[in-house]
Amino acid sequence: MIELFEKIPVKIFPSSNDGSIMVAAQIATLIKDKQAKKENCVLGMATGSTPILLYKELVRLHKEEGLSFKNVISINLDEYYPINKTAYQSYWSFMHRHLFSQVDIQPENIHIPNGEWAQDQIKELCAGYEEIIEKSGGIDLQILGIGKNGHIGFNEPGSSFHSKTRVIHLDQQTRIANTYEFHDLNKVPKLAITVGISSIMKAKKIILLAWKSKADIVAKAVEGNITEQLPASVLQNHDDCTFVIDELAATDLTRHKSPWLTGSTDWTPTLIKKAVIELALKLDKTILSLTANDYTENSLADLLVLRESVYDINLQVFYMLRDTITGWPGGKPNVVIPAHPERSNPFPKKVLIFSPHPDDDIISMGGTFMRLQDQGHDVHVGYQTSGNIAVTDEFVTRFLDFAVGFEDLFGIDNKKSQEILINARAYLAEKKSDHIDTAEIRAIKGLIRRCEAKATCRYVGLKDENHHFLDLPFYETGTIEKKPMSELDIKITMDYLNKLQPHQIYCAGDLADPHGTHKVCLEIIFESLRRLKASGAEWIKDCWVWLYKGAWQEWDIAEIDMALPMSPDQVLKKRFGIFIHQSQKDSVPFQGTDAREFWQRAEIRNAHTADIYARLGLTKYAAIEAFVRWHY
Repeated sequence: MIELFEKIPVKIFPSSNDGSIMVAAQIATLIKDKQAKKENCVLGMATGSTPILLYKELVRLHKEEGLSFKNVISINLDEYYPINKTAYQSYWSFMHRHLFSQVDIQPENIHIPNGEWAQDQIKELCAGYEEIIEKSGGIDLQILGIGKNGHIGFNEPGSSFHSKTRVIHLDQQTRIANTYEFHDLNKVPKLAITVGISSIMKAKKIILLAWKSKADIVAKAVEGNITEQLPASVLQNHDDCTFVIDELAATDLTRHKSPWLTGSTDWTPTLIKKAVIELALKLDKTILSLTANDYTENSLADLLVLRESVYDINLQVFYMLRDTITGWPGGKPNVVIPAHPERSNPFPKKVLIFSPHPDDDIISMGGTFMRLQDQGHDVHVGYQTSGNIAVTDEFVTRFLDFAVGFEDLFGIDNKKSQEILINARAYLAEKKSDHIDTAEIRAIKGLIRRCEAKATCRYVGLKDENHHFLDLPFYETGTIEKKPMSELDIKITMDYLNKLQPHQIYCAGDLADPHGTHKVCLEIIFESLRRLKASGAEWIKDCWVWLYKGAWQEWDIAEIDMALPMSPDQVLKKRFGIFIHQSQKDSVPFQGTDAREFWQRAEIRNAHTADIYARLGLTKYAAIEAFVRWHY
């Protein structure tokens, strides 16, 4: 039944790492088979963040298992235009950084469109690139990513299915998505060279990789109609194409979103809740007004045999949804409420909010943060990373100017601060988009964010000793690309947890963060908690973990275990708390494809969640912050 919806085979893996390892094994097998036949293996290569783990695994296979690339011919899909190939952001640099410089591929077998091609010769040179593909015998395996607008390579929406290698104008959404590479949207090239769709479709085998926040476009490409407005949809016509995705990228597929449509279903309470909520929203009805005809006309007749009446089903789901709502996120004291999301005892609780960046606490759960503090809990915040790369250079000189002026104002010797200011100005004046900030500048940027975080905690009412800066080492690379979590990251986190021994932990489950920091931070917390549990730590038996979202996305209504309503005044108070993070206001260096400021995203998402609850027949609130409980 799945095949009725998915027009392209899809393999789903628990994580992007698992999927990448599987694809790397396929590539290794293909290379070895070709070697045994004394033939070249022609690989079509993609760039961007999606294939980084794949290339990492291929490098490991080369270094640890002896996989040779001497018979590999690499054909890259695309390149910015114009761009110097040695620039950090060029795809020539990307491929050499992540793969080519670490394996034994022959330099003459590496083919990448050249961002320095002369403009008056580019048509001829693009045709020559097509000849290279043909003379190589065609692409044996093409690796693809997919843009949020459905592009493959840099074939943007509207590209002809008959297109070949050419220069293309980049869609604004693509340029915004790639801003993180250049630090400034104005520096992102407006043009690119890309292998065309017809050339991609000639590959003998295609594997498209998609992770995390690509769920919506993956579902459209796999299950929707074929259209040039969604270039990846043409892959439905390929004889040997597979989508390899992680669980997050699979959430909009029918088999996950509406599994009852794909065949027999094990109707658990969770799935019943999901199906009834989806039905009510689809028909724009409250849950309690759904009828038997509504169920039978929308492929949910099987549900009618589970209860004596439709109203019983409606009431079950209505109560499940109602019982998620609470104004007491730490539990209501001196009462017994069996269906309440949190325990009443102990009260007050020691609460730990983990914040991946120095503003995720107030952005994603600011209302809950303030409610926990106001209700008398012992609230602590653990800021996992410095967030120093997300501060513009202008803030550095602004704050150094203040430091010099402050010392001058009070007669303090400011020779050292003046020296730092002069050095910073000189460096920043010559700084290129691929330059890494000096240690001094990174430290200053980190201090700016640390001061903003402290000010937010004081605004909420925390004692100064209740905020902690962990400065996890994986983050401190000075670049967007971070290290994987390390034993030191885990040790720092375990020591911190053991010291606090909280009853409640809040952490970011917002894995759509395009730069991966949230994901690594969550993995560190999960691994730390698993180890503490295995070690027999007594306190962990009475510790509940709640996951929040907000900066990049929100929980699906059917997933929510705890919903905290907010009044208009509380929404405004949260907004002012977010405003304290002035370095993140107005112009955020790395905000992905969403151009809105974080306070706008949070308010709109919180209001949207409240609106859905109201549409389903629950009380109408100004906003709702939502949480899912993680069991370990």
